[in-house]
Amino acid sequence: MRRRWFSLAAAALLAAITLVPAAPALAAPTFKVPFPCGQSWSGQTRSDHSPAYAIDFNRTDDLGDPVVASAPGTVDRVTDLGGTSYGKYVRIDHGGGYTTYYAHLNGFNVSVGQSVGYGKVIGWVGSTGGSTGPHLHYEQRLNGDDIQARFNGALALYWGTKTYTSDNNCSTTGSGTVNTAGGDLTVRSGPGTGYTAVGSIADGTRVTIYCQTSGTSVTGTYGTSSIWDRIGSGRYIADAYVYTGYDGYIPNVPRC
Repeated sequence: MRRRWFSLAAAALLAAITLVPAAPALAAPTFKVPFPCGQSWSGQTRSDHSPAYAIDFNRTDDLGDPVVASAPGTVDRVTDLGGTSYGKYVRIDHGGGYTTYYAHLNGFNVSVGQSVGYGKVIGWVGSTGGSTGPHLHYEQRLNGDDIQARFNGALALYWGTKTYTSDNNCSTTGSGTVNTAGGDLTVRSGPGTGYTAVGSIADGTRVTIYCQTSGTSVTGTYGTSSIWDRIGSGRYIADAYVYTGYDGYIPNVPRC
């Protein structure tokens, strides 16, 4: 009778264990390109990289450009390996086993234990460690293993080079009204009169300004200015023809 009781108890315990549902896996964070809103960077992947799925980001004159958190999390490493490997690098823990690495930095702007959100500047592009030139070495990892990077859920290009435009922390935008005193304002593919015309905007149109940058100097309704406003992907207009309420760059609107 005792043996029978133990058998029934064991069976009940086994049934209880099998009925306990497994904890669901946490979804991956929505990672963003690790640069300020509106900036475009060339990202290169190659099969002989270490680790294989890392991305090297660079653009012209990028030494000292800000690097921002790819997703919210907690900084758990701020390390300087000297003239080897990653050199100066930051690691952010995003929870659920997901981490990101930012290497070859020129300097740090965060400390261990600090909470960061989208767009937080964590350091600046450099060429420290085993780097042969300024760039950002970027990784996404899961449980310590490097994984193919995704931005806004879309897989990065493997293998090759692709231009990535950041929408990281783009909630801060500006606005303005086109004032040409009657004519249409030409929209160009880049910040200058030498770029291809890709359309036009009617006088009096209200526009959203995602970022601003320096380009060809233009004389317009509001004087002479080298500021250009990005109003969409690959769409720029001369700020000299836009009333923004500010003489110069708009406060808090990111630089492209």
